[in-house]
Amino acid sequence: MTRTPFFAAQRGQALTELVVMCLVLVPLFLLMPVVAKYQDISYATQMASRYVAFDAMTRNDGMSSWKPVSQLEDEVRRRYFSNSDAPIKTGDTAGDFNANRNRFWSDQNGGALISKFSDVRVTFGAGAAGAAQSDGYAAASDDAPFSMPVPINVRDQLELKANGVFTANVSVTLANLPAPAGNPAETYEPFKNIGLTIRRATSVAVDTWTASGPGQVESRIDQTLLTPGKALRPFNGVVDDAVKVTEMTGCFPGACNGKGPKLGELAYWRDEVPVDRLK
Repeated sequence: MTRTPFFAAQRGQALTELVVMCLVLVPLFLLMPVVAKYQDISYATQMASRYVAFDAMTRNDGMSSWKPVSQLEDEVRRRYFSNSDAPIKTGDTAGDFNANRNRFWSDQNGGALISKFSDVRVTFGAGAAGAAQSDGYAAASDDAPFSMPVPINVRDQLELKANGVFTANVSVTLANLPAPAGNPAETYEPFKNIGLTIRRATSVAVDTWTASGPGQVESRIDQTLLTPGKALRPFNGVVDDAVKVTEMTGCFPGACNGKGPKLGELAYWRDEVPVDRLK
């Protein structure tokens, strides 16, 4: 009986292994450019959501008025999803033709991954279901101590808003990839009906409690119910006279100034930057 040599029994094994590896790696290599394009669109979507959110910080129901949603969508489509060298112009819109498309965002046959610019949508709210900016708020729940009606509604007096966090969403529905002509069972077949939608959100505190300076802060809290010491201001002159009389009998060197405490005066307690720090 003759035996087959060990190496002869393994003849063709390396070729078989190579074929198996190619079945896995070749589709992966072919899909890498597509994955890169998806990631680039994802980044553009994130930047677009930030644009919508920060636009709400400058134009909202507390500042002046909301920007029309249709205008926001046109701006987002033109400035983030069209050709990268698109100029920034008022009222400019992106058209569904090649001159306005991002040439990098195309499939293996040259077709646009964003088939229509109307597939880019702007919505509002944590659930991405709001069609108007007013739907973007998630009401704050930590303002209860400021909204008690007795003895005074502190939130209203301090001009504190209770709208909470504002969320802006931008989504883009991508076109399915076509299968290679004449060989539909190959690389891109699983992507024919993938129905991919990329959605990104940005949340900001739109209407924060800010002031232009110490004077505006004082004007907001300079009320008797918020600052009871305000009722003592008329007596400051009497207190100053009493201090002068007291200091006539003697005081510590350098401590005599003839002035009493500033009762109820908020400006007296301002934090000031030392003069030598302003140089």
